[in-house]
Amino acid sequence: MDPRRGYWESSSEDVTGPLLPLHDDDDDAADRRRSCSALRSMLASKYLAVASGPVACALICALVDLGGHRAARNMLGVLAWVFLWWITDAVPLAVASMAPLFLFPVFGISSSDAVAKAYMDDVISLVLGSFILALAIEHYNIHRRLALNITSLFCGDPVKPPLLLLGICGTTMFISMWIHNTPCTVMMMPVATGILQRFPRGEASSTSSAADAREVQQFSKAVVLGVVYASAIGGMATLTGTGVNIILVGMWSTYYPEQPPITFSSWMSFGLPIALVLFVALWATLCLLYCSKNTGRALSAYLDRSHLRRELGLLGPMAFAEKMVLAIFGGLIVLWMTRNLTDDIPGWGSLFHGEVGDGTVTIMMATLLFIIPSGKNDGEKLMDWAKCRRLQWNIIILLGAGFAIADGFKASGLTDILSGGLGFLRGAPALAIAPVACVFSGVITEFTSDDATATLVLPLLAELAKSIGVHPLLLMVPGAVGAQLSYLLPTGSPGNVVGFSTGYVTIKDMVIAGMPLKVVGVAALTILLPTLGSVVFGMDQKL
Repeated sequence: MDPRRGYWESSSEDVTGPLLPLHDDDDDAADRRRSCSALRSMLASKYLAVASGPVACALICALVDLGGHRAARNMLGVLAWVFLWWITDAVPLAVASMAPLFLFPVFGISSSDAVAKAYMDDVISLVLGSFILALAIEHYNIHRRLALNITSLFCGDPVKPPLLLLGICGTTMFISMWIHNTPCTVMMMPVATGILQRFPRGEASSTSSAADAREVQQFSKAVVLGVVYASAIGGMATLTGTGVNIILVGMWSTYYPEQPPITFSSWMSFGLPIALVLFVALWATLCLLYCSKNTGRALSAYLDRSHLRRELGLLGPMAFAEKMVLAIFGGLIVLWMTRNLTDDIPGWGSLFHGEVGDGTVTIMMATLLFIIPSGKNDGEKLMDWAKCRRLQWNIIILLGAGFAIADGFKASGLTDILSGGLGFLRGAPALAIAPVACVFSGVITEFTSDDATATLVLPLLAELAKSIGVHPLLLMVPGAVGAQLSYLLPTGSPGNVVGFSTGYVTIKDMVIAGMPLKVVGVAALTILLPTLGSVVFGMDQKL
């Protein structure tokens, strides 16, 4: 034994000073390893992504000259900061969305009170109440009961794949009309994959079985894509279906507070027809791509109506709590639809002199969930705050950031500068620019979230409309619709990630099935906006 080694081992606890290095080369190698480790740690911790926001802001503030408009230049820098944090995921989405709360006052764009007010208004109340109702529906398994009832109705005996697809997609679209796209996809995907788990995922050995297995795998792709896309399509139909529509409503009221607001009923009058056109296109696309004449025979070996009925039987009869949640939800839909009707029939909102908004009744009905007993245990209510821990605060704060940015555009004077810079488009035909705006927004949304796309694009389109002298909604509505056509990549929306993570579909599958939907969406908007939209939104009237 080496005596020195024995000494160090026996008396290591007594040594107070560091051991001297034996070789300089070892020390250099250790330094290099530490440097590489530090670099890897920086990359893994996203320090470079975090630094990209402040660096971009500093470069814009130092190098960009907007004719002496200091506040507008600062607003552009802050916008670059927030946008880079959004697209790089440098910090959590909610944290990046809170950045305007300190950036706007520091850069002299608006006061702290002014920017804070943008994070809570009637639109935010609408989203908050909707999320609470969605949690109640999920807690009592109402979504699963509804899905199994409709799916068993459409299953057919023997199995009819197109009819089954229609039932699954139709159920998903209907649920997505009333709750946010992402919760809807998260709710419906386990229902869909629960059916698909009965199917084999590998190739069989014999020729006939291998052919059947391929048919089953193709149909599995159709089911997953159907849930993902039907959730996105259903969200277009109502204000509560997706954050993009809420952002559009908030920015419209911010930029044009003197104009009639976009209400729940007015948007549904326009959004539902577009959603129905897209739904038919989705169903036809999935049937053509993934269903053949042999698919039904292949599925019959693994799935029948009795399986769905057994699943439904396990849920038991509908309890009092479920009935009350459905009653509250149904009552809220009625209140949404009847607040403003027509000029001759003003709706119940006129009783309160227009002081009550959609968010008002949403919070009111959500409050009833914390008052009405559940009928299970003494003192237990339908909902308690512990069940609300999974509220999507990141989406709520993101919406607030969108409204704050819209206010910042106006307060800083950046909107006037953009309006002057876009003056060369004044002679362009409006009907040609509307689909271009939709395509422009639809391309951006494939690489960032729908809500972030709408937040960034809609203020620019509002100023573009002023510049070319057309009704702002003629461009803002295409921008909002285009932001929701995120069908090609998993990065397009959280719902796409949910579907992609199941392992049933690839990016190639999403591109092949999503591209026809994107084309149909742009075409439907081009036709319906100047016709139906002109009547619903009053775009034939000058501002």
